[in-house]
Amino acid sequence: MKSKILPYVFCCAVVFGSIPSVSGEVPVLLPVAPDVKWITPPDFETIKNPKMKWADDSMSGRPFSKDPSVIRFRERYLMYFSMPNNERERKPYGFTCGVAESPDLVNWKLIRQIEPMQEADKTGLATPFAMVRNDNVYLFYQSYGNKNFRDDGVCMAWSDDGIHFTPHSKNPIFKPHGDWTNTRAIDADAVIFKGKLFLYAATRDPAGAIQKIVVATAAPEGLDDPEHKLGPDAWTQAFDGAILEPQLPWETKCIEATTIVQRGDSLIMFYAGGYNNDPQQIGVAKSDDGVHWTRLWNVPFIPNGLPGQWNSAESGHPGAFVDDDSRTYLFYQGNPGLVEGKRLWFLSQVEIGWKDDVPYVKGQ
Repeated sequence: MKSKILPYVFCCAVVFGSIPSVSGEVPVLLPVAPDVKWITPPDFETIKNPKMKWADDSMSGRPFSKDPSVIRFRERYLMYFSMPNNERERKPYGFTCGVAESPDLVNWKLIRQIEPMQEADKTGLATPFAMVRNDNVYLFYQSYGNKNFRDDGVCMAWSDDGIHFTPHSKNPIFKPHGDWTNTRAIDADAVIFKGKLFLYAATRDPAGAIQKIVVATAAPEGLDDPEHKLGPDAWTQAFDGAILEPQLPWETKCIEATTIVQRGDSLIMFYAGGYNNDPQQIGVAKSDDGVHWTRLWNVPFIPNGLPGQWNSAESGHPGAFVDDDSRTYLFYQGNPGLVEGKRLWFLSQVEIGWKDDVPYVKGQ
């Protein structure tokens, strides 16, 4: 399906004030209050010099952490993220998932590396998404590293302490179907909305070139007994096709890494446009039913940084977190490109403010 979008605005670096369009006119992106700037400039101080710029370096000897997902669980913050396997050891798998804890959402400490747990993820696991329900943590993640990457799918596991997990015996629990997809499913995200459990994932076209978003639903009560009620047969693909796919030039050939916040009767989706270092940047869309989505802007909400900044190669793979006090934070990954021939990845965050349920980066 095609999402309704605003006319494309060509923009190399998003700045406050006038944004020239192809026609030379200044477009009105949204009606806004005069004291709120919706689009974040690449050199905005909160982004350029963030309070949090963290990465674990224990596995590779260099900062390398990706794909953040944050929860509050039993009076502490936990962050789940993708991390490489120990490069000094020759193990038969690649990526793993890290678990870090923090007292303040800024300073983090690695407390566990989640390694492959079963046959389904024996080649690796990555891109975790965590949610809390019934005093348990549910982790949706992808198998990773299969020689035929279309074999990767969404898996799930659960935990009563947020650190040690029991995987579903029938993983992967979801892979898309149809002549529009190559059946791969990665970058899971889930939300309970209007009586349904929505599961979002990124997949690709049959040629494996274009990344796009698929959604499936199940009964939320399945979380009470996921082993028996959230297996592969529990999910219904909610739309026969992609619900969001790259259409704007800045999205290049990829939309992935959805992360969703409910605001009133609607869902707000932050998503990554462009493959890693394309550059990857963050966009925003809105839905009233969880299936049909409308972009809020035709330019990135959070762009990659300017040359020389820590995030000059990308600001990508967002992960939204709403704290117990209702404050919203958006975690994301960034890097400056190759450093001595190797790639680094850091994790950071900004606080999100809301004006009429439309997000902006606080401090602007």
